[in-house]
Amino acid sequence: MTHVQKEQSEEKRTTIGIVCALHLEASPLLDRLNPSRNQSGNGLKYYDCALDEVRVIVVEGAVGYELATQAAHALIDAVQPSWILSAGLSGALIEKMGLGDLVVGNSLIRQNGRDEIVQQLGMQSDPKRHLHVGKLCTVDHIVRTREEKRELNERTQAIAVDMESHAVAQVCKDRNTGFIAIRAISDDMSEDLPKEVLAIFGPKGTIRSGALVGTIFKRPSSVKDLWKIREGAVKAATNLAKYVLDILPQLAESKTPEKTSEKDSRAE
Repeated sequence: MTHVQKEQSEEKRTTIGIVCALHLEASPLLDRLNPSRNQSGNGLKYYDCALDEVRVIVVEGAVGYELATQAAHALIDAVQPSWILSAGLSGALIEKMGLGDLVVGNSLIRQNGRDEIVQQLGMQSDPKRHLHVGKLCTVDHIVRTREEKRELNERTQAIAVDMESHAVAQVCKDRNTGFIAIRAISDDMSEDLPKEVLAIFGPKGTIRSGALVGTIFKRPSSVKDLWKIREGAVKAATNLAKYVLDILPQLAESKTPEKTSEKDSRAE
C-alpha cells in the first residue's frame, strides 16, 4: 500500500479519541491496542492505535480541567473524531458502588452545581454487571473523605466524581462531537483515603516522588495503605480497559448522538 493509499484508507475509517489523565489509567488500554506510533507535545502524549477498522487516538496526561480541555480541542483539530471518550478513574459518591465498578455519565456537572451537560445515551444501569449510569461531578481537587463525598452527592446528586469529564464534554458540546464519559471506581465509600494521598498526589493528581519518600519515612505503615490504593486503581483501570474495548466497535457503527443539551442548575 502506498503512502497516499494508506492516508485514504485512514480517512475512511471511523476515528475515536480517548482522553486519559494518568498513565495508570491509559496503560491497560494501550497494552491491548498496541499503538503503531506515539508523539508528545504540550505535556500530553498521543498514541495512534487501531482496533479492527476503528482508528483510536489515546491522549495521556490530561490531568485537571485545563489540560483535559486542551486535549479535547487538539483531538478535534487533528483528526476530527466521531466520538471522544473521557476515560479514567473516579471516586464513588454512593454506597452501592464497589472497587472496579463502571460508571457511564448521562449528565456532567461541575462542583459548583452549575453548567450541567445532559447526555442522551439511552443506557440503563446494570447492577449485575457492576455498571452504573448516572451523573458525574467534575472537581478541581482529590475528594478524600466520606463526609465530603456525601456532601457532594447531596448537593449535586452525582454518583461519582472525577477531575476531567465535564471539561471534555464541554468541548465536545461546543464543537458538535459525540461524547461519552466512562469511569471506573478506584475508591469507594467504605473508608476515607489516607491523608498522605493529598501530599503524594497533590491537588491535580500527579505523583510527587519526594513526598512519597517522606511519607513512608514518617509513617512506615502508610506503605500498606498506599499499596491498597494502588491495587484498587489497577483493578479499576483493567476493568475500564475491557469495557472501553467492548464498546468501541459499537460506537464506530452508531450515529453520534443528538447535540448534548446544557442547563444551568440555578434555574431549578
